[in-house]
Amino acid sequence: MSAADEILDIVDEHDRVVGRLPRGQAYAEGLRHRCVFIRARDAEGRIFVHRRTPTKLVFPSLYDMFVGGVVGAGESYDDAALREAEEELGVSGLPRPEFVLKFLYDGPAGSWWSAVYEVRCELPVNPQAEEVAWHDFLPDEELERRLPDWEWVPDGLAAYERLRAFRARGDG
Repeated sequence: MSAADEILDIVDEHDRVVGRLPRGQAYAEGLRHRCVFIRARDAEGRIFVHRRTPTKLVFPSLYDMFVGGVVGAGESYDDAALREAEEELGVSGLPRPEFVLKFLYDGPAGSWWSAVYEVRCELPVNPQAEEVAWHDFLPDEELERRLPDWEWVPDGLAAYERLRAFRARGDG
C-alpha cells in the first residue's frame, strides 16, 4: 500500500472522528486529520534533525527537528508516536515516547491535530532512505543557529515553538 492509500481518521475542530478516508484524498481535500511529532534526543542530549526526501507527499526536501507522521485510522496517538519514531529512526525497542502537548495546526498544507512527544534514543539510528535524505544529532544551540538559515517544515516549526514556549512557562 502506498502512503496515499493509508486510511486516516478525519476529525473535527474538537479532535472527534467524523469519517475515514485515504491519506491522498484527505490531503487533496484539505481535511483535518491527526499527526504525531516526536523530538528524539541521543544519549548526549542532542536533537535528531533531518531533511526530508524530495518524494514526500507534504513538505518535500525541507528540514525537520521532529520525526513523526500521520496517525492511522483507529490508531492512538501514543501508538502512532512509538511506531513513527521507530520507523523513521530505523530502530526497534525504543522506549515509549512521552506525551508533552497537543495543538491544532492550521497552515499552508492544511489542518491537523498535532500531538507532541519526546523520546531518548540511545540506539544507533538507521533512518529510512525513502523518508530521510540527511540526518544528524545537533546540540540545542546549533539547532537554534540553524533556524533562520534552513527551510523548515512549517508544522514542525510550529510544534517546536509551542514546545519551547511550554518549557519556558515551566509546564513540563
